[in-house]
Amino acid sequence: MRKYVIIGAQGSGKGTQSLLLARDLDLVHISVGDIFRWHVQSHTKLGAQVRRAVSAGELVNDDLVAGVVRDRLDQHDWNYGFIIDGFPRNPRQAEFFLESYDIDGVIHLDLPDAEVRRRVLARRLCSRCGLDYNLIAHRPADEGRCDVCGGELVSRPDDTEEALAERLRVYHEKTDPIIELFRRKEYVFTIDARPDKHTIQQTIRERLNLPAYERS
Repeated sequence: MRKYVIIGAQGSGKGTQSLLLARDLDLVHISVGDIFRWHVQSHTKLGAQVRRAVSAGELVNDDLVAGVVRDRLDQHDWNYGFIIDGFPRNPRQAEFFLESYDIDGVIHLDLPDAEVRRRVLARRLCSRCGLDYNLIAHRPADEGRCDVCGGELVSRPDDTEEALAERLRVYHEKTDPIIELFRRKEYVFTIDARPDKHTIQQTIRERLNLPAYERS
């Protein structure tokens, strides 16, 4: 059984790298962001809280995140292990996590703030079907229109210079101490997140002594 945490700023490719690992190693990908998006789309009470935080350019309350993660892990459907994205959010949660789960490593996708800004501000979302685009790497065939349903592509409400600057400030304030805590316990594998996704995945496999990555 393999259990990993993946950490990185917005736009660093956490979701992409997690899915590649999960697919090949039969891991359960637990994405806090995906869980919250489901609640927002389903108009739950939790979804309303998430929407308010996102609209204000803030991170969701740490206690809410911790509760969501505990509930998800308590399902125990991760027979071969998991890779968790978006948790822990503070050193207290990190200590609890280390005490509760014998993790195998923390994958730290390192991306300079300037590159985070470039990637995040290029993101677009289909207003009709919700498909994600990035104007750097995934441009639609018809400018401003979704390739699948023809819906209008729009920026996310929180993808503004001001909101992103605040998120990056909070990210470093909260995450840097967590990475340092994990690093003291020799769990952290820092990976350069600037190359293409296949190169990054190959590097992760090599650093964690995992089966070789076969590009499909």
